[in-house]
Amino acid sequence: MIALKKVGILLKKTALAFENDGVLNPAAIRDGEFVHIFYRAVRKGNYSTIGYCRLEGPLTVKERNETPVLIPQFDYESHGVEDPRITHIDGVYYLTFTTYDGLNAMGALATSTDLINWERKGLIVPQFSYEEFRKLAECNAPLNEKYLRYSAHNKILAAPDKKALLWDKNVVFFPRRINGKLYFLHRIRPDIQIASVNNLQEITKKFWENYFLHLDENIVLQPKHEHEVSYIGAGCPPIETEHGWLLIYHGVHDSPEGYVYSACAALLDLENPQKEITRLPYALFKPEHEWELNGEVNNVVFPTGAVLFDDTLYIYYGAADERIATASLSIKELLSELIKSIKK
Repeated sequence: MIALKKVGILLKKTALAFENDGVLNPAAIRDGEFVHIFYRAVRKGNYSTIGYCRLEGPLTVKERNETPVLIPQFDYESHGVEDPRITHIDGVYYLTFTTYDGLNAMGALATSTDLINWERKGLIVPQFSYEEFRKLAECNAPLNEKYLRYSAHNKILAAPDKKALLWDKNVVFFPRRINGKLYFLHRIRPDIQIASVNNLQEITKKFWENYFLHLDENIVLQPKHEHEVSYIGAGCPPIETEHGWLLIYHGVHDSPEGYVYSACAALLDLENPQKEITRLPYALFKPEHEWELNGEVNNVVFPTGAVLFDDTLYIYYGAADERIATASLSIKELLSELIKSIKK
């Protein structure tokens, strides 16, 4: 087993109106000795914006904005912008997040060159109904029955007052081009899918139609072990290592008390990230402390950001959908454990 330290709570909700009901699921990116944190801030009534704070080193809060840096601007995000992730590619910061209009949850993108001024790129996931998705996906191979189950659970199949769309979220870009292409992960439950484009302009309705015709070829990870048997989703942006892309993701299993969210780890091939090399056969860490077991949603650790300081990997995660916490471990030890699992 890997020696992992739960550092504890990093950020809590405040009395400020935009974050008086919770802070969670942060994006994180290192800049020299500082770490920029963009987090989901929730006000009462479950309306979300994106807040910001700056850390000195991995754990010391030096600055925290009193107003959000991103707010809902369009109808498809009228109920909030949520769960950001961030990467830096070719001099541009890519901030992905989930939009929510009270019914539909879909992945969107904003870009920046200075982490201050953001250009909204809009939705980058398909805007299809579940039925449209199913008809395309079943052309080439049978569709896992869990896709229907989780779509129905999210009320995607019944929307009397507006068009219900396929939930597609947890969009995470790889931090560099691979063979000249931009790669990103996204998630239609229960699996993690992967896509690649030469540029953002290629992401069109036609692109997604062709993509879904070959959905089985675009699934990078599927639930496998007991702690992730219900569904999985992309977490932190992949980290490039000599052994492959290290992916920290979340896994979910159903229990008598409801869903339990754990942090998980896998390795993907450096030149073909669609290929899984290995994954841990057990959860990297699970809910165990009061701040993870009890909150807005109980039994949740939801990793969304990670940074390296020397050999230590700091993982920032949402705890019980109410606060932000940090865990740390040796990346060398984690990679060694992952490599060992190949031989088993």
